[in-house]
Amino acid sequence: MAKVAIIYYSQTGTTHQLAKAIEEGAKSAGAETRLLKVKETAPEEVLAANQNWKQHREETAHIAEATNDDLEWADAIIFGTPTRYGLPSTQLKNFIDQTGGLWAKGALANKIGSAFTSTGTAHGGQEQTILAINTVFYHWSMIIVSLGYADPIQFAAGNPYGTSFTSNNGQLDPDETALTAAKFQGKRVAEITAKFKGNE
Repeated sequence: MAKVAIIYYSQTGTTHQLAKAIEEGAKSAGAETRLLKVKETAPEEVLAANQNWKQHREETAHIAEATNDDLEWADAIIFGTPTRYGLPSTQLKNFIDQTGGLWAKGALANKIGSAFTSTGTAHGGQEQTILAINTVFYHWSMIIVSLGYADPIQFAAGNPYGTSFTSNNGQLDPDETALTAAKFQGKRVAEITAKFKGNE
């Protein structure tokens, strides 16, 4: 059984919805999963000024925050984040920046990695954000699993790098195409991870 950690940051809920669909896909392939968020780093006064941001934090208070132990536990790590000028969010980057000890001892080598994202506007840096996360996987000596066009949904979703969605600045929830692509991503990662583990 593949052990898959889906670790994400979501400000108002879009990336969270994609993360849940990815977990569903991974479970459908028989994986053991952990759905985890990273620590919020924005100042309280900033959160309080945005009702949707504050509400989402309250609604997901029950979701545990990821730790380095979760990275060690996992056979596969799927990171999700909204884009920030074509880069991962500060919150996810803050989590990644605390993994030096794992990297130094090679604890993440030969694990499977994959990534997903969301943007407020079209062409908001979706592919670039996923590629930036992949750069971390390179440094960790991981094996990257992309989506390509390995399932018919990808011809509708259109992003071979990883699941992505454009929320029109938070006005739209992920549609059926995006959620189906997310489920496929979780399933594909879980299946490839299980196959890789079986050949070790």
